[in-house]
Amino acid sequence: MLARRYGRFREEDKGMDFFAVLDPLMGMLWYLVPAVVLVLVVRTPWFKGALGEVVINLLIRLSLDRESYHLIRNVTLPTADGTTQIDHIIVSVYGVFVVETKNMKGWIYGKPNQKTWTQKIYRHSRKFQNPLRQNNKHVRALQQLLDLRDDQVFSVVVFIGEGRFKTDMPDNVTYGRGVIRYIKSKKRPILPEDEVEKIIQAIEQGRLVRSIKTDLRHRRNVQERVSGR
Repeated sequence: MLARRYGRFREEDKGMDFFAVLDPLMGMLWYLVPAVVLVLVVRTPWFKGALGEVVINLLIRLSLDRESYHLIRNVTLPTADGTTQIDHIIVSVYGVFVVETKNMKGWIYGKPNQKTWTQKIYRHSRKFQNPLRQNNKHVRALQQLLDLRDDQVFSVVVFIGEGRFKTDMPDNVTYGRGVIRYIKSKKRPILPEDEVEKIIQAIEQGRLVRSIKTDLRHRRNVQERVSGR
């Protein structure tokens, strides 16, 4: 009888020991799971792109006079083959600046007229769409909406992060604060003040509603175009 009771107590002790060990492990998981999810999200292209847009947005707001330069961000416009999404549009008497942001690391190789550029990280290389060609579509969609001439709209591509150019780039492809220098380099007024106000209103009226639904629609359009190629 005593042996049976002793055996039962030993089994209960084992069960208690198991749960005593499991409890702190479960507590650690509550901290580890969100951390792992955060790390995975941070490494996604979506997060890097969103972070790049936030950085450039702050840079523009802190470096350009709001009375002279009007920032409109994340503009989705309808096009003949779906939609196009513009990171930043800056409207001023000195012209309309269409800004495409890239958050990339490694060495960047490319020429203005090439269809694709190359990103190289150590021994790994990958091709990506020439951002000037990508931004050209944004410019054309905006010109069609606003009925502006080529000399009134400026395409700008700005890289942030640890990327470094390994080939010569034109003035409108730059790093970080270079986007501010490029915009400020345009000092000759080419649009009257009343026209600036009309352009801002036309963009706000012509853009699709800012929403998750609009973003998802645009991503589907991009995927369909890529699949079609």
